[in-house]
Amino acid sequence: MLTVDGISKSFRGLKAVSQASFEVPAGAIVALIGPNGAGKTTCFNMIAGVFAPDAGQMTFESRKIQGLRPDQVCAAGIGRTFQIVKPFAGLSVLDNVIVGALHREKNVSSARIFSLSILKKLNLEAKKDLPASSLTLPDRKRLEVARALATRPKLLLLDEVMAGLRPTECDLMVEVFRDLNRSDGLTILLIEHVMRAVMALAQNIVVLHHGEIIARGAPAEVVRDPAVLECYLGEEAEV
Repeated sequence: MLTVDGISKSFRGLKAVSQASFEVPAGAIVALIGPNGAGKTTCFNMIAGVFAPDAGQMTFESRKIQGLRPDQVCAAGIGRTFQIVKPFAGLSVLDNVIVGALHREKNVSSARIFSLSILKKLNLEAKKDLPASSLTLPDRKRLEVARALATRPKLLLLDEVMAGLRPTECDLMVEVFRDLNRSDGLTILLIEHVMRAVMALAQNIVVLHHGEIIARGAPAEVVRDPAVLECYLGEEAEV
């Protein structure tokens, strides 16, 4: 579904990503992991149209997407969440999701119906009328996912949506993503430091370090890779 071929990006001479290549097959869950500052979110920003790559190309369903604006990437079928969640604080939980749903729905009525179905999947239906500003961190994370899902993506980019969650909250999110993947056929590319979630969800893992891909493969292989253990996992490998 998504092919990233040799993309690079520099900021004021600092190379954030260097010739990164990977694929995300349709229906798969792929994890992009690595230390802080490895270039993971920069990769997301290039895929999502925030930055154009300095080199390389990206194709989504055989269509080149580098150079497209974020709204055009979204229209092509790629939705994303953000590491720092910023809902419309003064709007209700439901209205936050309706804003995303109106990207494809023809009117507010149909957007409302679709948004309610998403809130139900994410266990937020009971809080639909609350202002987004009143939500706890776990609920704000779920709302962030709901807003992205409202755009009806074929590929969902998840940027550390489980950071700061307790293990039980993390497990609930994992089940939501498993269901979306299995039942709805949603393809997922996630950035995540919570290895508990990565190991439970991902069929393939890509590891970035200093902007370069140093390992890729099945989770069981990657967590035993000496280079990955040295630069990133360390003691976490046994979690």
